[in-house]
Amino acid sequence: MVPDLGGKGQIRLRQSRVLVVGAGGLGSPAALYLAAAGIGTLGIIDPDQVELSNLQRQILHATADIGRPKVDSAKTKLSALNPEVQINVYPVQLEDHNATEIIAGNDFVIDGSDNFPTKFLVNDTAVKLGVAFNHAGIVRLQGQTMTVIPGKSACYRCLFKEPPPPEEILSCQQAGILGAVAGTIGSIQATEAIKYLTGFEEGLLTDRLLTYDAKTMKFHCVDVKRDPRCRACGKATSAEAEIATSA
Repeated sequence: MVPDLGGKGQIRLRQSRVLVVGAGGLGSPAALYLAAAGIGTLGIIDPDQVELSNLQRQILHATADIGRPKVDSAKTKLSALNPEVQINVYPVQLEDHNATEIIAGNDFVIDGSDNFPTKFLVNDTAVKLGVAFNHAGIVRLQGQTMTVIPGKSACYRCLFKEPPPPEEILSCQQAGILGAVAGTIGSIQATEAIKYLTGFEEGLLTDRLLTYDAKTMKFHCVDVKRDPRCRACGKATSAEAEIATSA
């Protein structure tokens, strides 16, 4: 019934493959909305088991799921919501040795990971493979998100060159997260995926970082420029790759 989407848009979604990295606070709402939208194939990767402390924000899981692998709990809920969606689960950590194999073949990636090494790995692998993705992060009452189309827009590493030192990073347990903030940002991630897959590239969060402050209920966009010297997507990287290929 949405004029800008219509039947053609629904067919595109049905033919699409999306990978959700992390079945936690961000991945939960994103995966639920993507399954409800009729994505053809939905991949979920997460190595962890459901814990009691997860439940205030990770809405894919319930009290009865405590102790279950998150990917199994996620598959149960998503299949119950829409049995027509093919759910592929990966109960492993995304790492250098498996990232290319897991991300390749997808049309879009939702980065709902909760640590910087994984976020940079998603960025670098997706850029290398030419797979569009959406990055997001949340802490306390704040969230941020941006979409990357390799070869067309700035990537995550254009904005953040390297992961911060481990001693400067607060975990979810240390910092705390308002569960509803995860829902807001995760829903935006799903929206970005649906827009991209149905051809709405013009209005995507490319070359800009959207920040959200739940305390003041304000959104703000920060322009992000593509860095020609970026290790992941810069011209120097492309030139080096061409030299390596020709050699």
